Amino acid sequence: MTTVRSNAMEPAMSQPPQPHTVPPFAVISGAQVQHALQDREKQIVDLIEATYHLHAAGESVNPPSYFLRFPDRPSSRIIALPASIGGQVRVDGLKWISSFPDNVQAGIPRASAVLILNDHDTGYPFACLESSIISATRTAASAALAADHLTRNRQRPTRIGFFGTGLIARYIHTFLTTLGWSFEETGVHDLSPDSAAGFRDYLQQTSAAGQITVHDSPEELIRSSDLVVFATIAGEPHIGDPAWFHHNPVVLHVSLRDLAPEIILASTNIVDDVEHCLKANTSPHLAEQLTGNRDFLHGTLADVMTGRVTPPTDRPLVFSPFGLGVLDLAVGKYVYDETARSGQLHVIEDFFHDLRRHG
Repeated sequence: MTTVRSNAMEPAMSQPPQPHTVPPFAVISGAQVQHALQDREKQIVDLIEATYHLHAAGESVNPPSYFLRFPDRPSSRIIALPASIGGQVRVDGLKWISSFPDNVQAGIPRASAVLILNDHDTGYPFACLESSIISATRTAASAALAADHLTRNRQRPTRIGFFGTGLIARYIHTFLTTLGWSFEETGVHDLSPDSAAGFRDYLQQTSAAGQITVHDSPEELIRSSDLVVFATIAGEPHIGDPAWFHHNPVVLHVSLRDLAPEIILASTNIVDDVEHCLKANTSPHLAEQLTGNRDFLHGTLADVMTGRVTPPTDRPLVFSPFGLGVLDLAVGKYVYDETARSGQLHVIEDFFHDLRRHG
């Protein structure tokens, strides 16, 4: 899939353009994805940070996500996230991720996904990757990156609370602890007692959770946590009392729809991308609909990382990341490159068959 290019320093017409080649098409399994990302948390967080900078600098294309919904299955959806990223990554693609909450009762994960990578020069897809692991990884890396930057001007939290205890919560905890976070207390709350108990058992196997408490009520969890992680499947706000946040915690609002607009309006709000986050009835979008403006937004994570914005410490601080397709592309390309480097690519021979224009 290497493309021959003319020397950029020579005049544009100094030599004829070289023909593009069709890249081979590879399939990368979930096991290969997990192997490529294993114990790479620091590298992935650095990659996510660099991708946020590229996005803020305009070196990406990240159009609105498309939600495929079903009248006969109103709780389920499949989302298409097309994107393109420049810089050294230079790849286009699409994440196609489904969310079927009823799967959990059947004993299988709620979300499943694939990621398609397209060649920058020819547009040909060159890889299909299992992407639920990639999606969870980029979500957790973004949350860990935000936790780091959003707490640099305040006392580092030592009490963390997880509201929602599925795969995303586990990945976020892994990223935080791998990057040096440790907690004196870890709170857990989930509508499913079995999920809460399973997450508690996972935490007990780690060395950075401190005292572990399964809370019966959301209020107990929030009031006893300096860092609150929302990783639920909520479709509409279910937390409505701003008084629960009077101790000014940092809130990683990963699931986007947990908090009532009144809580958003009483907080400092940081998002990953303004236009993306204020869509699809997220909590910030509901706050915009309620007020008719966006004055409650303090800035983006990129603003914080570059020092353009310093969040105040006298209010709750809520980070609401919509989840950008460019992050999936960056992690997916990393996985592809690592798999190719190891010589383990499963190439589908003759995937693109009829490549002659006139037969």
